[in-house]
Amino acid sequence: MPVAIITGASKGLGRALGAALAESGWNLVLDARTSGVLQESATYVGERARDGARVEALAGDVQDAGHRAALVAAARRLGGLDLLVNNASALGAEPLVRLAGLPLDGLRAALETNVVAALGLVQEALPLLRASGGAVLNVSSDAAVDAYETWGGYGASKAALDHLSAVLGVEEPGIRVWSFDPGDMRTDLYRAAVPADDPSGRPLPEEVVPAFLDVITRRPASGRYTAPALLAGAR
Repeated sequence: MPVAIITGASKGLGRALGAALAESGWNLVLDARTSGVLQESATYVGERARDGARVEALAGDVQDAGHRAALVAAARRLGGLDLLVNNASALGAEPLVRLAGLPLDGLRAALETNVVAALGLVQEALPLLRASGGAVLNVSSDAAVDAYETWGGYGASKAALDHLSAVLGVEEPGIRVWSFDPGDMRTDLYRAAVPADDPSGRPLPEEVVPAFLDVITRRPASGRYTAPALLAGAR
């Protein structure tokens, strides 16, 4: 039975992807910072698990090396690791602000969570991923490639994650490394970023998850993929 680690899994995209993988018979290790919300998410995901799939929830901060090691150890107990999803994200400022007013500590926090911690978890997980021929899926953003006002700090961190993913794909040919842009979604993260904007016209994470499952199932070459393009091609 395949095993996945999903960070930032207490709500939004992480929770929706966890539920979909559980329904497909994956064992899961779920991560988030807030224990109570994470446990609720783990219960929700576990209720959808099939074929005896197991769900473990470990609360903690991915910036903490000990927590990252605990996530990988939990995957090892479940049988190994086939997929690492770096979904945990920090905006850098809530709501988002123009670069002229972006607190540098906020930018550092975004880089630490979105890039440094993501690489740290990859480094911790690589022995298991190499053994399984597994995959890393780094959740990116269109803000990594397009210039949106106030999205500069967050976009810069995701651009760095994209490049890290591209280089890792070259350096580790035995595994797949995907940078995946889910596009606009109706999530708490978006509401925190732009609270004045009406997100009702944006898709729910559950509507975007089929694009993730397509990549995970087909295992295309390492590279950057976007949910809008994949979903449009499926119509």
